[in-house]
Amino acid sequence: MLNMRRFIPLLAATAALSLVSAPALAGKTLDAIKSRGQLSCGVSTGVIGFSSADSQGNWKGLDADLCRALAAAVLGNPDKVRWVPLSSQQRFTALQSGEVDVLSRNTTWSLTRDAGQGLHFAGVAYYDGQGFLVAKKTRVTSARQLKNAEVCVQSGTTTEKNLADYSRAQGIKMKPVVFDKFEASLKAFFSGRCQAYTTDASALAFIRAKEAPNPDDYLILPEIISKEPLGPAVRRGDDEWFAIVKWTLNALIEAEELGITQARVDSLKSSPDPAVQRFLGVGEDLGKSLGLDREWAARAIKAVGHYGEIFERHLGAASPLKLQRGLNAQWNKGGLMYAQPLR
Repeated sequence: MLNMRRFIPLLAATAALSLVSAPALAGKTLDAIKSRGQLSCGVSTGVIGFSSADSQGNWKGLDADLCRALAAAVLGNPDKVRWVPLSSQQRFTALQSGEVDVLSRNTTWSLTRDAGQGLHFAGVAYYDGQGFLVAKKTRVTSARQLKNAEVCVQSGTTTEKNLADYSRAQGIKMKPVVFDKFEASLKAFFSGRCQAYTTDASALAFIRAKEAPNPDDYLILPEIISKEPLGPAVRRGDDEWFAIVKWTLNALIEAEELGITQARVDSLKSSPDPAVQRFLGVGEDLGKSLGLDREWAARAIKAVGHYGEIFERHLGAASPLKLQRGLNAQWNKGGLMYAQPLR
């Protein structure tokens, strides 16, 4: 007679093993992307270093390259992207309504956005923080000197709330001058309407370098008044697509740690390193867990390079912004960039 007390745990273990090894379902978002043959990516209306279009209409930047990596991973072609420029006020509605498949638009991951907007943030693509830009002629060298100052700020952003929090916490009454559009806020600041301009420090570097009449006439103050972890977001309700976006971002970060550069993708397929083999799809097939083929990660890196290459190209020393890696360096080099294991 069969001993059921021994047999039932065996059945449970077998079922669990089959669930672990079974390939993932594609998910409705991935099905829609494949059906139309194009990834719909929500980007900014133009922030150099993150997402902006050049004179030929080609989108460039860290956020834009993440969408290219996704298109390469799921469609086999990094150019199969429909770019949807969105203002701060439009971005969440566009994602919630299905107008875009992913929001990759220098957007801060916060509790209220993650839990209250019907979104999932897939990770952190850039660690930023809010700062202030002033004209040197004001002789202001610290944010604490901005008492009673008028400060230009864009509405619909965490920036607006952070300014109010900082002003209250420091006992420094500042007067926010709020604008719906980024371009209007800049115009007001450079015309002298405000004594300071506030937004993420990375954007301040771009504004001073590319928008100021004379960059040397402006100073970024030393205070960083907030944490701004920027990352891509997807709609809730499609766990399969959420996993693809999350692990594509992780792949960009992991590739840098493993030394898998854009130029070396093909040559490294003969590497004896098991981690490199898994990553490039010549060892264990990681793609089936995502509903993709085994070379999804290799295609992403071949399309845009690893995270360090992307950073250097758009934000680092080779870019107009010339930003230091700082918190965005790899975890083993003093930064916070740490990919969950691809295995």
